[in-house]
Amino acid sequence: MENEKNYKYFLYVAVAFVAVLMVSNTVAVKIVSLGDFTVAGAIFIFPISYIFGDILTEVYGYRASRKIIWCGFGALVFMSLCYWLVGQLPSAPFWQGQAAYDSILGLVPRIVLGSMLGYFAGEFCNSYVLSKMKVWSQGRHLWIRTIGSTIVGEAIDSVIFVMIAFWGIFPPDAIVSVIWSGYILKVAVEVVLTPVTYAVVAWLKRAEGIDTYDRGISYNPFHLSETK
Repeated sequence: MENEKNYKYFLYVAVAFVAVLMVSNTVAVKIVSLGDFTVAGAIFIFPISYIFGDILTEVYGYRASRKIIWCGFGALVFMSLCYWLVGQLPSAPFWQGQAAYDSILGLVPRIVLGSMLGYFAGEFCNSYVLSKMKVWSQGRHLWIRTIGSTIVGEAIDSVIFVMIAFWGIFPPDAIVSVIWSGYILKVAVEVVLTPVTYAVVAWLKRAEGIDTYDRGISYNPFHLSETK
């Protein structure tokens, strides 16, 4: 995509994407039970980042999405380092919350590592599949593209994230339960919010006057230049 600065809403979508990513990685330390499902606390927040990824790729193209994904990674690294640094500072004599801080935010760097590696693979696969399907389908059937790309991306993301973030902390059967339960619910969130995705994509395309088709571009995640 050329001249992102000329688009009115690109920056707002990008900031929202990064904010959702950072919040979800913080609250993911809590494991919750929802009926028969055992999942990370970010189960209803993290999938929104995939929706933003779909919107970015569908409206602005893969190259724009690639840049914002990297921005999100940088923000996660900074957040993790800040949590770690504050945890290392000596506590005030009257403050008794160090154990609580360590038990919650002390896990965040490992969770961020799992999220970064999982999201790197999952989100780029998600964007790649959606981008390719848009060209193949000539822009038809957005719901097939968003759900199909999420099925691929979330599967890769879920396995990598949970294995790195929680292996050795929870027993193997709990690990499998968290992966499977989280995957099902995250895909379900994408399906339920498909009408919202449709509405936002349609509005942005009209407002920005753009509908990007990724023809003849490099899909290399490390290729950040605007040229082929």
